[in-house]
Amino acid sequence: MAKAVLGIIGGSGFYNLPGLEKAEWRTVESPWGKPSDQILFAEIAGLEVRFLPRHGRGHRIAPSEIDFRANIDALKRAGVTDLVSISACGSLKEQYAPGHFVLVDQFIDRTFARSKTFFGSGCVAHVSVAHPVSPLLVDAVERAAKAEGIEHSRGGTYLVMEGPQFSTLAESHLYRSWGCDVIGMTNMPEAKLAREAELCYAVVAMVTDYDCWHEEHAHVDVASVIEIMKSNTGKAQRLVLRLATDFPRQHPKCPIGSDTALDVAIITAPEARDPALLAKLDAVAGRVLKPKS
Repeated sequence: MAKAVLGIIGGSGFYNLPGLEKAEWRTVESPWGKPSDQILFAEIAGLEVRFLPRHGRGHRIAPSEIDFRANIDALKRAGVTDLVSISACGSLKEQYAPGHFVLVDQFIDRTFARSKTFFGSGCVAHVSVAHPVSPLLVDAVERAAKAEGIEHSRGGTYLVMEGPQFSTLAESHLYRSWGCDVIGMTNMPEAKLAREAELCYAVVAMVTDYDCWHEEHAHVDVASVIEIMKSNTGKAQRLVLRLATDFPRQHPKCPIGSDTALDVAIITAPEARDPALLAKLDAVAGRVLKPKS
C-alpha cells in the first residue's frame, strides 16, 4: 500500500488549521491555472497533511471564480491520497438545524459556469461518479465526529448551485421536492475532478442556515451565517485533528475504485492523443498515461 497523505479543503470560515507540526505554506504551481492559495504542508501525529483554503485566506474568491482544476491538480502534486472537503451549506431539511454536520454521499450538480473536467479533445476520458464519495474515508470521518461528540448525520444529497446569490423561494421548494438535504455552491465540480484525479473524496457539509424555505427563518443573511460559521469552524478543526491522529498511515485500496478510476476511463487511442494535453495531465493521470517500461 502507498503512504497516506491527508488533504483538507477548507470552505467558508475555515481558512487555517491550528495544532500542526512542521507547518509551512508552499506555492504549488499547476498547468491548469492558479490554485486558490498556497498549500499548507504539515504533520499531525506523524501523518502528512495538506491544507488548502478553497476561497483563499481572507475569503477572496467567489464560488464561481474558484479554479477547481488548479486546486485538485495542486493537491495531487502535493502528494494527497485522501481528500476531505469541509463546506458551509444551507439546510433543506427540518432535522438539519444550523450547527449540524452532514456527511453527504450524493450530489446534484446545477452549476453551469465552471470547467468540469481535466480531459477533452486530444485525450477523452469518462469516469464514473455514480458513487462520488469514498466509503472508507467517510468511515474515518464519521469515527472522528463521534469521538469529538459532534452532532452529525451520515448520508444525504447536496444540491450544488452556481451562486453567488442565495436561492429564490421557488428554487428552495423545488430542491426540497427533489429530496435534497443540503445546498451549497462549491462541491461541484470539485467531487468530479477529485474522481478524475483518482483521489478518495469525502465531504463534511456544515449547516449554517435553512436556506429560505423555512417559515420561521425566511431569508439568509451573511451576518447570521457568519455567527454560525464561527462555531462550525471550531468543531471542524477538532474533527480534522482527530481524523488525522487516528488516520491509517498506509492508504488502503478504495472499495469503489476511487483511486483507480482511470484504469478503464480513457477512450482516445494512444496515437491520437494530444501531447500538449498529456503534458498537463502528468499529475492527474500520469499513472495510466506514462509509457509502460
